[in-house]
Amino acid sequence: MSSSSRFYPSAQAFLAAHPQPGRLCFTNGCFDLIHPGHVQYLEEARALGDFLVVGLNSDASVARLKGPGRPLQDEAARAAVLLGLRSVDAVVRFDEDTPLELIRALQPDVLVKGGDYTPEAVVGRAFVEGRGGRLVLIPFLPGHSTSRIEQRIRTGRGVTVE
Repeated sequence: MSSSSRFYPSAQAFLAAHPQPGRLCFTNGCFDLIHPGHVQYLEEARALGDFLVVGLNSDASVARLKGPGRPLQDEAARAAVLLGLRSVDAVVRFDEDTPLELIRALQPDVLVKGGDYTPEAVVGRAFVEGRGGRLVLIPFLPGHSTSRIEQRIRTGRGVTVE
């Protein structure tokens, strides 16, 4: 299956293609520049279930959240990179500032976020847990962040880890 056939414009399109994906894991983000921290995070998220869906902020959503200089890559490019990873089974685009409506539609069994979140701050946690699902917070791989890489590129210092 090609990567473009696993990039869905909506929850409804995903559910039509995968009506019973098994134990569904969900995470979300902008994923503007994929780095080793993302790769490890997504591998750990995928290991929590049978199928990993990544909710991907649309270009308009990223611009609202991160500012006018973002995204650095458009949503099709960001989805293609994500889908190039073994751990990612599908990508579903969302245009809202939070993935709450997407989470409600997909009804994941496991909601996954990075270790920089507290359980109380995770959008959709109450919905997932209320259905008997669980939240898992995965620690970050130290030294890797998109913002830090972007800053190093803009200041001409390259992208090596300090």
